[in-house]
Amino acid sequence: MLKKWVITEFIVLAASILSIAQQSLSDQDLQNLRQGFDTEDANNIAIMNALTANGVKKLAVNRKKAGKIDHHFKYKVEVSGITSQEKSGRCWMFTSLNSLRPKLIQDKNLSEFEFSTNYLYFYDMLEKSNLFLENCIATADQPMEARKVEWLFKNPIGDGGVWNSFANLVDKYGLVPQKAMPETYHSNNTSWLRRILNRKLREHALSLREMSTTGSDEVSIREQKIEMMHDVYRILALSLGVPPQEFEYRFVDKDNKIGETKQYTPLGFYQEHFPEYDPDNYVMLMNDPTRDYYKLYEIEYDRNVMEGQNWQYINLPNKELKKIAVASIKDKDAMYVSCDVGKQLSKDDGSLLVDNYDFASLYGMPFGMDKAQRIETRESGSSHAMLLMAVDVDDNEKPTKWQFENSWGADYGHDGYLTFSDEWFDEYLFRIVPHKKYIDDDILKILDEEPVMLPPWDPMFMQDM
Repeated sequence: MLKKWVITEFIVLAASILSIAQQSLSDQDLQNLRQGFDTEDANNIAIMNALTANGVKKLAVNRKKAGKIDHHFKYKVEVSGITSQEKSGRCWMFTSLNSLRPKLIQDKNLSEFEFSTNYLYFYDMLEKSNLFLENCIATADQPMEARKVEWLFKNPIGDGGVWNSFANLVDKYGLVPQKAMPETYHSNNTSWLRRILNRKLREHALSLREMSTTGSDEVSIREQKIEMMHDVYRILALSLGVPPQEFEYRFVDKDNKIGETKQYTPLGFYQEHFPEYDPDNYVMLMNDPTRDYYKLYEIEYDRNVMEGQNWQYINLPNKELKKIAVASIKDKDAMYVSCDVGKQLSKDDGSLLVDNYDFASLYGMPFGMDKAQRIETRESGSSHAMLLMAVDVDDNEKPTKWQFENSWGADYGHDGYLTFSDEWFDEYLFRIVPHKKYIDDDILKILDEEPVMLPPWDPMFMQDM
């Protein structure tokens, strides 16, 4: 009886919501709006004159905060110099590789070293293309307007990814030095390459859907898909070069001592120089206040390799993330993190403070959404990955500020680094990927639970660019 009453109440509520008439702006409404803005008010005139001739951020700079942050830290991981992803969305690759780079530099006594991001990018695009076509085959029985099909065709492949994307790639393809496959114009400027690939992939996906719905057998469909992948490989090879299957390399240390020349495969290079590195030892942790904490979640379709792992994470309060992050940094272990970097970012001094910009005073109105509301309305979400490598604390060892190693070149921010307040961490940092040894056992046990499956179009799950 109670269940029937609840259903009835829901129907009545839904009907009442739908019965609210949509309203256009009447002449009287427009008149009231015009009168509500006083064009004779000196303050309104001054702000209007300023805003119509200048950028919003320039005028909203909070001078009370200018120069108030320093870039000194009690606990700091030594990293290996700033890299640049140029005009691409490969921050997650650069960040993941930059977490490995210091170990190789230290082990080989090098002055510098950089991995080939172009090499991984080639296979990321290749694998994402295959995954897209496979997903289009799997959903061929659904109409084009179905939510899942619409999502697939909206953006077949992109530069973005998260940490599990890197783990999927290195397990299958290994790593190579940058000299083995240098950057090209299109690895540094990826927009047109993505456009061309997506155009061809959409065309091929339509053909595969037609084959699937007109009686073609599975063998024929798979054969046709592989033929289509030849087009993908050709586009990538012409734009990025051909990835090496074998290469010769020798290290030259900071004292100019030349090592022996060795023949490597990409997997052999990875396994020889990082024998103790195991992606399974790392866990993605997130702070998403729109969902229950201390639970395991998984994002459907959110991977780059067909047989790879989906994006899976434990949702935790910020206090847990900070405790783990501090422990990792104190142990000289920098970690992959991602955030909404565009919020309150001051490029000039490389700071991220919650009140770097005072939009409320400029426009004369409050902007009051909290973190959960910003996520739900798509006002905020994780958009960029960086390496978390420093924390400063007060006399009670409570964090006061943190620092990122960024991948936008040494000219951006504070010599390529970004410093952010602990308050900014609470509002705009979303995920960290620490080693399991820094995580309490009761949290690790959550990994044994059946994950809650979430759709790929959820507002929280933008990929890092």
